[in-house]
Amino acid sequence: MRRVLAAVAAAATLTACTGNGVYDLNLPGGADLGSHPYTVTAQFRDALDLVRQSAVKVDNVAVGQVDGIRLAPTGRYAIVTLEINGDVRLPANATATIEQTSLLGEKYVALARPAEPAGNLNNGATITLASTTQAVQIEQVLGALSLLLNGGGIGQLHDIVVELNRAAGGRGPEIHRLLTSADRVIATIDARRSGILEALRQVDTLARTLRANNANISIALRDLPAGLKVLAGQRRQLVTMINALGRLGRVATHTVQASRQSFVADLRALHPVLSRLAQAGSALPRSLQVLLTYPFPDSVLNTIRGDYLNTFVTTNLNTPGGRTVRVAPNLPTLLPQPGGGH
Repeated sequence: MRRVLAAVAAAATLTACTGNGVYDLNLPGGADLGSHPYTVTAQFRDALDLVRQSAVKVDNVAVGQVDGIRLAPTGRYAIVTLEINGDVRLPANATATIEQTSLLGEKYVALARPAEPAGNLNNGATITLASTTQAVQIEQVLGALSLLLNGGGIGQLHDIVVELNRAAGGRGPEIHRLLTSADRVIATIDARRSGILEALRQVDTLARTLRANNANISIALRDLPAGLKVLAGQRRQLVTMINALGRLGRVATHTVQASRQSFVADLRALHPVLSRLAQAGSALPRSLQVLLTYPFPDSVLNTIRGDYLNTFVTTNLNTPGGRTVRVAPNLPTLLPQPGGGH
């Protein structure tokens, strides 16, 4: 029996000294990896005290184990190799978190499905730093509490309260009114938020326009001093012109005011004439048509046949010592005929 026990102890010692030691032993109670597990790596900024063969859980159910932990080549994060049961399918954008089973329990890796899953998490996939986190550890909470209690500010809190009371100095109502007014101002600004945003957008548009016209603005600013110099040199003439325009305006105003009654009377006198012209209507254009074609209006041209028209004209050429002369008849008169003849 002693020889058997010695042989077992030697074998256990040899096994512990070769390979990965006890991590290679299949311990009872671990996750069932099945016959076709797949491997996924997860990147953590801090692996905490996570160890090999720690559980990998999905919805608090163990589905795999941690197969290895190593430092990244850059030395800035840890790479944790996870071995997961092949029957468990997860999306490609799954997240990983290092959590704790209880207040002082062991660490494990929790895999979770996001709200919008995409693709499949296949063998050899990597969960990057953007999708991994570490839950708050009890060590961190105790450390922060220790820092707070040991000169972390609790002692100064009393001093702060006392100094605030001294600063108030019995002016509590005034401070309350100030805070109430500040609340109203903030509420008003919040109510006008859309207008403020629109104003900021308009300012942004103006800024882009100015930037687009930067060259033209630079030219204008460069040439502006010369223009201002010219205006300064002609200042006296400009002032004289403006004064003259002022006098002209005053004279024109006085003239209009003085002749207002006469102007109104002229308009009233023109009223009958304009009324008669309006009443004449279309008769006036027709009479002008006859006048311009006298003695043969357009209405009689269609009744004239032939190319010529005989006209007798009697002209009184009476002058002192003169006599009446009759123009010889049968003088041909050239008239336009319908159809283009004369």
